[in-house]
Amino acid sequence: MTNYPTRNVPTALSPEAELVRNALLEHGLETPMLDNGLSSQEKYDKIKTLMGEVVSTLGLDLNDDSLTETPHRIAKMYVHEIFSGLDYQQFPRIALIENKMGAREMVKVWDIDLTSTCEHHFVTIDGRAKVAYIPSDKIIGLSKINRIVRFFGQRPQVQERLTRQILIALQTLLGTENV
Repeated sequence: MTNYPTRNVPTALSPEAELVRNALLEHGLETPMLDNGLSSQEKYDKIKTLMGEVVSTLGLDLNDDSLTETPHRIAKMYVHEIFSGLDYQQFPRIALIENKMGAREMVKVWDIDLTSTCEHHFVTIDGRAKVAYIPSDKIIGLSKINRIVRFFGQRPQVQERLTRQILIALQTLLGTENV
């Protein structure tokens, strides 16, 4: 068994991740998933084995030095990179800041580059998001908006659900409908 590099990941969800996940479930907007009970390591191991079968089925030689590590690379990419947004333990750490100054001007973050994966064909989707909100009682750092957008991009997606997930996440965290 080849282990992939591990990350220091807390075992419990942050309060913000839990809030967002529950809000998405309540709105029927969570990505369709089944809890298969597999750890990240078990997912990696299974995907690596299955990708080895796919590569072999295509007639490619896994003994060739250019292909030997391909199942490992694909499994690592799926679990830790392009589908890491399926794991709420990877949800960005968000510090909710009290809006002590009473700011009510629109906060805008334009040109947030994101890459996602089409859930129908598992092909790459490249996009650019624009997010704006009018603060209420809470604000967050601008970089956190980028991270939330990218978190939801890192899962199999359709654009309609992606945009609604970002909307509900920000409305929930910021306590405002004005997103």
